[in-house]
Order: sequence, then structure tokens, then C-alpha cells
Amino acid sequence: MAASERCSWWRLRVPASSANLGPGFDALGLALGLYLECRFRPSASLAIQASGRDAALISANEDNLIWQTTLAVARSVRREVAGIELAIRNEIPIGKGLGSSAAAHTAGVVIASELLGLDWGPERILEEAARREGHPDNVAACVLGSVVATAVDSSGNACAVRLELPASVGVAVVVPDFRLPTSQARSVLPETYSRNDAIFNVQRAALLVAALAAGSTRAFPTAIEDRLHQPYRLGLVPGLEEILRLRAPGLLGCCLSGAGPSILVFFENGFEEVCQRVRDIFRLHGREAQVLKTEVARQGYELTREVC
Repeated sequence: MAASERCSWWRLRVPASSANLGPGFDALGLALGLYLECRFRPSASLAIQASGRDAALISANEDNLIWQTTLAVARSVRREVAGIELAIRNEIPIGKGLGSSAAAHTAGVVIASELLGLDWGPERILEEAARREGHPDNVAACVLGSVVATAVDSSGNACAVRLELPASVGVAVVVPDFRLPTSQARSVLPETYSRNDAIFNVQRAALLVAALAAGSTRAFPTAIEDRLHQPYRLGLVPGLEEILRLRAPGLLGCCLSGAGPSILVFFENGFEEVCQRVRDIFRLHGREAQVLKTEVARQGYELTREVC
């Protein structure tokens, strides 16, 4: 390895994400201004350091999700990566429904593309990361930023279209003091749904996308109602039923962030204090919570290079 390569680092920043947005189960996503930051360069062996939020939950060993994703991509193109120096600084709560695994999968794919010289663009990064993640909504937000509508086509590839949140709308997440594994949150969902519930969600998902495309807030909170996943998760998140019913001046509506337990709050700009109402409901049910007044991440992952 040349001396210039040893002294050259890549910097990667991947945003957090919130999925579903109420009715868009496994279809809609939103990028949030909380980041997984990675500084990396090739190495003869593996060396990982982690700092920031929930750093104790981030493995510094071979089973690190970013590294495992990098190795999986290398195997898929019949290449090898000897090792990596990887410094992780994390802002994304882990196990709280804010896309920590999607950010890690996206980071691993981007890192593999750079280390192996694959020169993959965002579309290819999205396809590969979505395949690793298992669904495209969070990953599309990580790659494209802003609001995304996604689907998997008949060939198994992820498709996504980027939208903008109306300028008058603010978002925040209320993060309670417990984790909820996605596997547990999915285990309570039924195998089939009634026609009425399916129609209910199709109507609201279409209404939400139309409202975003038109830059309108008039359809909230009807547009973020849901019957496919949140009603079945009420027993997993204390206070969720009251939170979903919450109404207040300036509040556009609340929904689970992904599988939960965090809550995504939409509000009119200038009414940030409504987020405290959600925290108060958690407290009434014996749980503490933190309000993160994040902004929508307008850009997806960002990769830069520095040379000593």
C-alpha cells in the first residue's frame, strides 16, 4: 500500500431515518438530521473504534454490522477486503425505530464501493443496501434524503422517489428510555388484513403523498392514520394509544417512528412545545423520554476524502 493511501481517509455521513409515517408501512420514509459518521481507510487488519450515542452497543469486532455488510458486498462481487481502520461516531439512538441498522447497511455498502473501486452511484447503493436491510423505506431515506416513497419491483430491486416536506412543517422525535427490537414489533402483526383496513391505509398513504407533493398540511392528521401496524403495537409502547389520539394547537399528528418505540411528531413551525405533550404521556405511563428537535435531512449520505 502506497504511503499516500495510508495517509488518505474517507469521511462518510449517513442520516437517521423514520419509516412508515403512519399509513405507509414499509413504503414511506423520512431522513432525519441525526448522523452515523464514519472515518475509514484500508488496512491490513481490522481496527474499529466507536464513540457517541449508544457506543457501547456498537461492536468493535468482526460482527460489527458495517464491517459485515462491507464483507458481504465484497463476496457478492467475488472480491476481498483484507481489513479496515474504521472510526465511528454515532448520533442515532439504537433500537429505537430511527433506522440505525439501515444507516449501518448503507455505510457498509458505500465503504465497500470505495475500497473495492466499484464506483457505485446512489441507485446501485440503494439497491444493495435495501437488499441487505430487507425493506427499502429507511435505506432510501439514507441514500436520497428528505421524504421518500418506495417499493420493490418484480425483479426484487428497490425503487424510490424523493419528495419534500412542506416548509411550514417541523418534525421532532420523542425517544423513550427503552428499546424495542424490530423482530418483536413485527411478531405482533397479523398475516392478513381485512379489505376495509387495507382500503383505509391505501387512502391515507395516497393522501399523505399527495399532501407532500402539493406542499399542503390541510390533510393532517387524517393522512397519517393507520390500521396496519400501530393498533397491534399498542401493548408494546406504553401510552401509544393516547399519543396517537393527541390533538393540540399546532400539532399536525404523531405516529410511531418505524417499529417504535420512538414517536415521530409533525407540527407547524413555531409550535415545537407540542412535543412535550408526548413526553408527558410517556411519563404518565412510568417511562422517561427525550425530545430530539431534529430537522429533516435534505441530503442523503455524504462521502468526502481527505489527504494528509
